[in-house]
Amino acid sequence: MPIDMERVRRESMRWYILLTLNNARPIGAYEGLVLSVVQSEYPDATPQELRREIDYLGDRKMIDVDKKPDGRWHCELTALGTDIAEYTVECRPGIARPEKYW
Repeated sequence: MPIDMERVRRESMRWYILLTLNNARPIGAYEGLVLSVVQSEYPDATPQELRREIDYLGDRKMIDVDKKPDGRWHCELTALGTDIAEYTVECRPGIARPEKYW
């Protein structure tokens, strides 16, 4: 079966978003910072692509998104997002969280 590279990219981006916001706790981060981290792995990642994955994580209640009047988005992890990032709960499909090895 061929590897679905678009799916791998989407799910990996979601994991990088969660990790970035975990490191930005307790204040969260604007999307520009998150995009710079994602672009370290995917240099061609776009702001629109990032926002799509942020929306996905927001819909799953893993992050809170504050869409500012100036057009920027500010994100923070929810308790569930923190638990996913810290490996204290199971991670359902849709996020490329590596297996815990410790």
